[in-house]
Amino acid sequence: MIHCKNLHIKQGDFNLKGINFQIKKGDYVVMMGKTGCGKTTVLESVCGLRNIDSGEILLNGKEVSKFSPAKREIGYLPQDSALFKTMTVAQNIAFALKLRKWDKDKIEERVHELAHSLEISKLLKRKAHDLSGGERQRVALARALSFYPDVLCLDEPLSALDEDTVREMYELLTELKENNKITVLHISHSKTDAIKLADKVLLFDNGELKEMDPHRL
Repeated sequence: MIHCKNLHIKQGDFNLKGINFQIKKGDYVVMMGKTGCGKTTVLESVCGLRNIDSGEILLNGKEVSKFSPAKREIGYLPQDSALFKTMTVAQNIAFALKLRKWDKDKIEERVHELAHSLEISKLLKRKAHDLSGGERQRVALARALSFYPDVLCLDEPLSALDEDTVREMYELLTELKENNKITVLHISHSKTDAIKLADKVLLFDNGELKEMDPHRL
């Protein structure tokens, strides 16, 4: 569950006030709005990558506004995937687990489990810089899911992909939604993303967030 209460976020001349929304546990929510309206700012604040000036952020009922990103235990997929280009796919997926000091055998088991479910097993020995756009997003998603997060934040994960790859990612994300109890906040400009994936939409309108049925956009 994600609950943001009366958030105020200011950076230079950019100012967001009175941001309130709730995402129920297990829901898949797409946040939409014009470029520059503050979608990524809100998502980064939830993840702990951007400070808020006032308000509260609760994850599964716990107030985390002052927590570091690591302590929030959120799976995060940035827009550019942010893979370590000189690492192999397996090393990228394992990265968060090594930071959490998982046992080596458990790391290997989890890497192969994710690689199988995301259909990237054949890529495990490849370097990240040798991957296509769709392959990079699958690897980045595997890394974000590696430590079994309760919350997953996706920043325009499909925006740079071709149509065929987007269709594949719709299937993958739909399967993720159906098979896991994970709560998802997905930033997008695409109505199709919302219709295909979302339980509900949060739409920025003149600085306010409105909750909408994705089929009524």
